[in-house]
Amino acid sequence: MRILLTGVSSFTGAWMATALAGAGHEVVGTLQRPRGAYPPLSQQRLAMAAAAGVTLAEGPSYGTQAFLALVERGWDVLAYHGADVRDYRSADFDLFGALERNTRGARELCRRAVAAGVGRLIVTGTVFEPFAGTGDQPERAVTPYGLSKALSWEVMRFFAEEAGLPVGKFIVANPFGPLEQERFCSYLARSWLAGQTAEVRTPDYVRDNVPVDQLAAAYTAFAALPPGDPAAVRAAPSGYVGSQGEFTARFAREIGPRLGVATPFTLAEQTDFSEPLVRIATDPVAAAWDEGKFWDALAEDYARRFAHERISP
Repeated sequence: MRILLTGVSSFTGAWMATALAGAGHEVVGTLQRPRGAYPPLSQQRLAMAAAAGVTLAEGPSYGTQAFLALVERGWDVLAYHGADVRDYRSADFDLFGALERNTRGARELCRRAVAAGVGRLIVTGTVFEPFAGTGDQPERAVTPYGLSKALSWEVMRFFAEEAGLPVGKFIVANPFGPLEQERFCSYLARSWLAGQTAEVRTPDYVRDNVPVDQLAAAYTAFAALPPGDPAAVRAAPSGYVGSQGEFTARFAREIGPRLGVATPFTLAEQTDFSEPLVRIATDPVAAAWDEGKFWDALAEDYARRFAHERISP
């Protein structure tokens, strides 16, 4: 298949593009600026994707005439993965600005896509949207970012259906793995490499931590479905489900021996319950998976990226 993918410089986007190319698909990933202008971590992701055979198209940002011209070349799948994620953890996230930027020119995009013979649109969502996952309060958006993704999906779906463009939604939970940004897992690894005790402040939250290679494999399988397949409408792949305290214990068991460090951590008495206690994805991941290989690669990534923080024995 021929696949046009936005958001290729992101953590999940780079892994999805790499998996799609590895499955034999022709993949073009769009960049909003010259490749050399991206920060070092994003450049590493782009290098991984390019090494897998992904073509990187510099300049045709979503919503521009250059992007529409690229869409008009015709694709089997238009993979709409990019989104405004600036300050996505903040309660002051620019909800309405993100919605405008995420959906700019959506009607024209869908019309041109149909005219060019695009077979299918896939929109990436997040489990933190309302009605995107399961658990307690599944109807609630967990964050303003989650709400922006839900509203963006509704806009894209409306104009896709209006134009007669088949559309599906791929929902992402809590991905982790090599080349991730600074998040909970990288905090744990950095703490232990520095000889420190990590603190888990929200150990009671039940979440869905998905190895990024499993997520990418699930995305690849979803993208390959024909537009008329009922399974092509929605996918929400699941990973390690459990409390954040339980996940920390698993993470410590896997990463500690591979890094050759002690992995002490404390579970704080959780007092912040501003988010739903349970929010997880709904679909088991069916793809075969080499779990040991994943953890090996993750440990190697941490050892390389955080070598300067490792204490001397």
